[in-house]
Amino acid sequence: MRIGFVLNPIAGMGGRVGLKGTDGKVAEARARGAEARAPERARRALAALAERAPDADLLAWGDPMGAAEVAAAGFDPEVLGSPGSAETGVEDTRAAVAAFREAGVDLVVFVGGDGTAADVAETLAGSDTPMLGVPAGVKVYSSVFAVSPEDAAYVAATFERTERREVMDIDEDDYREGEVHPELRAVAHVPVAEQLQSGKQIGGGSVESLAEGVADDVRARPETTWVLGPGSTVGEVKERLGFAGSPIGVDVYRDGEVVGLDAAEAAILEALGDDNVVVVTPIGGQGFVFGRGNPQLSPAVIRECEIEIVASRDKLDDLRVLRVDTDDPELDEELRGWVKVRVGRFERRMMKIV
Repeated sequence: MRIGFVLNPIAGMGGRVGLKGTDGKVAEARARGAEARAPERARRALAALAERAPDADLLAWGDPMGAAEVAAAGFDPEVLGSPGSAETGVEDTRAAVAAFREAGVDLVVFVGGDGTAADVAETLAGSDTPMLGVPAGVKVYSSVFAVSPEDAAYVAATFERTERREVMDIDEDDYREGEVHPELRAVAHVPVAEQLQSGKQIGGGSVESLAEGVADDVRARPETTWVLGPGSTVGEVKERLGFAGSPIGVDVYRDGEVVGLDAAEAAILEALGDDNVVVVTPIGGQGFVFGRGNPQLSPAVIRECEIEIVASRDKLDDLRVLRVDTDDPELDEELRGWVKVRVGRFERRMMKIV
């Protein structure tokens, strides 16, 4: 099998520092102390691919767009070109994918978010060459991504047929203002596999009783630091507590006061006390409680907190399982298993994190 592998090295950098994305915000993300997320995700996917398909023929693009990561995994990549400068951009991704297509690869594997997915899909338009995403962006709305880097390796090594799937993207400036309007950017050929995430859907159900029950718990534990994640369900909790939180950010609340609004990872860690609870809801229609839309809730934050998952009954009815993708495989494994999800003021439902 011939696989073209390309890495968007800046994908996801804005997440933990509270920028909700990296489009046009790379310099600001770095100024806030952001660290590259995508290269490590690439290394995880390639290490797993080397175990499953050590004889695969890897084609790559020059550093920092994947060649070093491919070689480090034990492959001997054919490097077809290099980015025009150290600051990579859309044109570099498109150039790499065009070269892979011309070389007749069997699959293009990319590491990035929805913007990268759109660039790859649009470059492959008109061909039958399939694509597969290793999720590394802050927002991952498209259904062309594997659930995790390791799942991407499994799919790449084992798929036998493809199907057409949607590539969605949203305007990050609108997203930062709390407005989410997914736009169909392309339809791409993607391997058929259970390890792919579904497309996100915007929706939910009545959560008033649920939100009031959580708010009652918050008021009953004034010494506890409450880390309230993004999403409309948790947003209802914030309203019951009497403040307008960040609809797509993370807010921190303790003893009747907001101690962190739209907080980045560092601010959340600084605000934590001896007793902490993080309240999260599955994002969209995919079932992720960590790893999509809330990278501020880093492994360091999660390990300091009790976890409360909340969701409407309607949302859970559409989900078979819940998922996590925290960038820490050991933590992901610790989180997996059966959990109680709060669906009402007092009611809870058992769901499995896989």
